Amino acid sequence: MPKLFGFYQIQRQAKIAIVCLLALAVLGSSVAYVQAYYTLKPIYEVKTDKKIVALTFDISWGNKTPMPVLEILKENDLQCTFFLSGPWVKEYPDIVSRIKEDGHEIGSHGYRHINLSNLSKTEIKEEISKAHQLIKDGTGVEATLIRTPNGDYNDHVIEAIHESGYEAIQWDTDSLDWMNPGVNSIIDRVCQKVHPGDIILMHASDTCKQTADALPVIIKNLKEQGYEFVSVSELLQENSKAEKSKEAK
Repeated sequence: MPKLFGFYQIQRQAKIAIVCLLALAVLGSSVAYVQAYYTLKPIYEVKTDKKIVALTFDISWGNKTPMPVLEILKENDLQCTFFLSGPWVKEYPDIVSRIKEDGHEIGSHGYRHINLSNLSKTEIKEEISKAHQLIKDGTGVEATLIRTPNGDYNDHVIEAIHESGYEAIQWDTDSLDWMNPGVNSIIDRVCQKVHPGDIILMHASDTCKQTADALPVIIKNLKEQGYEFVSVSELLQENSKAEKSKEAK
């Protein structure tokens, strides 16, 4: 009886393993299908040989993490790009003013922190418009760059963004600071994955408790690697220069 029971257990474990492998295969094929299906893409990076990168921060809630991040950036004389959610801009005007005064580029992170792909194009435009007005009222800036909540998109999301006068900005290096994986993990991930023309995703919301500790080391390391920090708009200008150069040839 024990032998039979053991054999049954092995069979059961084998079945579970097979089911898991099949699930992973289906998931992988689904991701590949989604990537292939959506023909309109946000900007993940800029192709260039220059060692320039755009360090970007998303903020949707809280007032504890932003100030330490801003102090670190000021100490290092860096101007980065901040994607701000509309309601957060309204709730924390003093921090928003500091972001602008320090010379950082301001983009939109939308209105509600929801997946825009679940909405109609009309609803997406309303989300973008509400955030746009709050950012304009709070900063005087007419934002033209947007990072969608959760990085979520599909074709009609990108269409709605473009029709609203915005450019959709994603990232090629995710620091994963939003997962609070450990300061060293954040540092290693960014410093090992960085490349010319990279857009780096970080966060300054209060849920990200390790960003401020990792940031000084990341900045120091990237500078030692010879990287220059630019805004997303400056990075896009570099892309435009490269395209014009190709056309001239």
